[in-house]
Amino acid sequence: MTSSDEKPVLLFDGVCNLCNRWVNFVIDRDPQAQVMFAPLQSDAAAKLLDKHKLDRNALDTVVLIDRGDVYRRSDAVLHVAAYLRGPVRMIRIGWIVPRRLRDALYDLVAGKRYRWFGKRSECRVPEPGIKDRFLEMSPPDAKGG
Repeated sequence: MTSSDEKPVLLFDGVCNLCNRWVNFVIDRDPQAQVMFAPLQSDAAAKLLDKHKLDRNALDTVVLIDRGDVYRRSDAVLHVAAYLRGPVRMIRIGWIVPRRLRDALYDLVAGKRYRWFGKRSECRVPEPGIKDRFLEMSPPDAKGG
């Protein structure tokens, strides 16, 4: 496992099918394995959220932590695109759209993501070939019993 201070870390809702598809999309287009991942429900994410004074209970957004900077919602999506290969990098043109409009669209999709894309009963368990891209996976309250 690589330190979260060395590489960007994308925190995502681990039970959200859309969010898991986004993670797969990023993995497929990041052949140099620059971006790390952690479900928002994990202990690793809780520690990062606490470190950056973010709400642990805000599971309705994607968060990117990169070199100490925190990006949320549409900013996180656009920032991640800088690490990807291929034509998908073109989505970075989204920076020209005012954040208020980008985040309004983001919030609309985030609010309906379970209804439109479904929900898992548990956070994803990464496959062996990509397991090293995920920070430690235990849920935050698993230690207490």
